[in-house]
Amino acid sequence: MSVKDFIVPTGRIDRGRYALAGILLFALKYNLDRLLARRLFRRDWSLWSYLDVPGLDSISAIAGGDALYGLTLVAVALPFVWIGTVLTIRRLRDAGFPLWLVLGFFAPALNLILFAVLSVVPSVDEPVTGERAEPARSRLDRFIPEGQLASAAMAVGLTVPAGVIGTLIAVNLFESYGWGLFVGLPFGLGMVAALIHGYHKERTAAECFSVGLSSVAVLGGILALVAAEGLICLFMAAPIALSLAVIGSGMGYVMQRRPDRPRGTAAASLAVLLVVPGFIVIEGLHDRPAPLVAVSTTVTIEAPPEEVWSNLVAFSEIPPPQEWLFRVGIAYPLRATIDGTGVGAVRRCEFTTGAFVEPITVWEEPRELAFSVESMPDPMQEWTFYGDIRPAHIDGYFRTERGRFLLEQSENGTLLTGTTWYRNRMWPNRYWNVWADAILHRIHLRVLRHIKVEAES
Repeated sequence: MSVKDFIVPTGRIDRGRYALAGILLFALKYNLDRLLARRLFRRDWSLWSYLDVPGLDSISAIAGGDALYGLTLVAVALPFVWIGTVLTIRRLRDAGFPLWLVLGFFAPALNLILFAVLSVVPSVDEPVTGERAEPARSRLDRFIPEGQLASAAMAVGLTVPAGVIGTLIAVNLFESYGWGLFVGLPFGLGMVAALIHGYHKERTAAECFSVGLSSVAVLGGILALVAAEGLICLFMAAPIALSLAVIGSGMGYVMQRRPDRPRGTAAASLAVLLVVPGFIVIEGLHDRPAPLVAVSTTVTIEAPPEEVWSNLVAFSEIPPPQEWLFRVGIAYPLRATIDGTGVGAVRRCEFTTGAFVEPITVWEEPRELAFSVESMPDPMQEWTFYGDIRPAHIDGYFRTERGRFLLEQSENGTLLTGTTWYRNRMWPNRYWNVWADAILHRIHLRVLRHIKVEAES
């Protein structure tokens, strides 16, 4: 390969050279990033750093004090991004895929599957027009039926057991709720299901999407029936799982339109079957710390801070909830008591699943009450057909570390702000934190509105 092959997106590149170039470039990029982060900026750097999707908080942190660090990483990344884009475009052209699939190069976790597929799918020598020649009858040809309904059933029948096994390995063996389970698995199931469905005959986009979504939906139903997961967790996972199944099905739809459909199907399916479980295993063996996240909720109370203070340190029984969220198993607060006054006192906030034990760390009456969390109950009671199940995510995956009530005098009375700091060890972290933030806001509102009623009365 010449230098031009790495910087000009014209021409083609075969799977062997693409795979070798990708591996060597990633090794070089990783070691450069690690060297810069640790030697120059005294920061930790690992393979998982590439899965941290940038967000507004990251941009604010860079602008606020880490500008040199962030700009250095961006400067190092830009040439690698260009080279990776060029090589991926040339490989897509060589494999007979549409060039817009290069967008997958920029998607965390999915780019690994795209790289694996492009590293094994054979080249397309020349576009074939008209009817494609009937491939030689192999064992796989005879195993996969040709009829539309039969091939769809076979696609679901083959992918769902693989999904069940992958889920049970991730959850029960490695206790890993991460990118491999929630991103790689639904994407892979959707893609492989579409490939199997289109093995003998090119299927429409609607047919590929239907079979891919059916595969993930049936997997969710089976996990509920065998008591591997509760309905709450499956409901929360549904948006990301079904969305990734659609993307995977779209990838499968594109691939099954290749002239040499059978060869591409076998190679791509094998790549997915190797990459996704491997990713789950690696995640399970590497326990990475979750970021500390703060959630704040504010209400206005028409009462002086002194009156509000007496009702938030400890509060009476809260009426039963009306929110559907608390009626399907999410733990919610009932009452609060306190033993002692001042710093060192111990507050107990009773939830439906047990009590938060909260030693007081700040007592500034009537302005601020802060506490750490010594122990906490289960965050939910899973909704299931079998009475009581206990998936691994119940134990320590969501952890509240501390909380605070802040009272500020306003012209309308008192602004009362409740804040909770927590860590969530389920990945992609930003997706699951959307759910965690929403739940904590509802819990805050339940408490703050009760305090408001008590103080104003």
